[in-house]
Amino acid sequence: MIFDTHTHYDDEQFDGDREVLLLSLAEQGVGAIANMGATMQGAKDSVALAKKYPFAYAAVGIHPDHAKDLNEEEFAVLRALAAEDKVVAIGEIGLDYYWDSTEREEQKYWLKRQLALAQEVNLPVVIHSREAAADTLEIMKEAYAASGKTLTGVIHCFSYGVEMAQEYLKMGFFLGVGGVATFKNGRKLKEVIEAAPLEKMVLETDCPYLAPVPFRGKRNSSEKLSYVVTAIAEIKGVTEEEVERVTWENACRLYRLEKILLQK
Repeated sequence: MIFDTHTHYDDEQFDGDREVLLLSLAEQGVGAIANMGATMQGAKDSVALAKKYPFAYAAVGIHPDHAKDLNEEEFAVLRALAAEDKVVAIGEIGLDYYWDSTEREEQKYWLKRQLALAQEVNLPVVIHSREAAADTLEIMKEAYAASGKTLTGVIHCFSYGVEMAQEYLKMGFFLGVGGVATFKNGRKLKEVIEAAPLEKMVLETDCPYLAPVPFRGKRNSSEKLSYVVTAIAEIKGVTEEEVERVTWENACRLYRLEKILLQK
């Protein structure tokens, strides 16, 4: 079975067929999903979705594009959401210097606050980093050290090179691998997949975004992860069954769900 560790099924692109699609995932070989918060409403919707579907889990956090909307009152709401049943991570949080929708210093401030929240509630983190490699790594190293080296999580949609991947692997973080692994211009990620241990990778769609080839540019969904599994298997020289098994176990460790899901 496949564990899709990063979804956005609360997105309006799924409004027409959300329930039908989610209820069909098991038939497509997808056994579990983790839905990400990106806005405050998205965090609330992710919790509601996780409560509705037994195979769904939630992460709550504010994406850097929306960090400008955060304040102390909203942060208190986020803290309360983090205590909800089936919330398995603080995310999607991080830095995004591509869109720069929030001032960079404000992005950094709220990333640090959300990292501190993760430590406070003892949850892993889901990190978004786009064109912000140096600042993200610096902040993550500081948070990791401040946590007594207990901070854990995943670098979502890993898009940097092998050297940067090694820095996160040293801290015990997982690397999120999705549709880019099938792209012709996904050379950097393919090099990372080749160099990194399979035991430190998790599968993710970021759906409805980043659909793999041959669906690139169309709406993504979890069943399309089979194409990513095939790509990883070819790069690593292992079977697709091994990729599914190992990444499932990795996701269970990432989200601390071993007792519930390792029997799959």
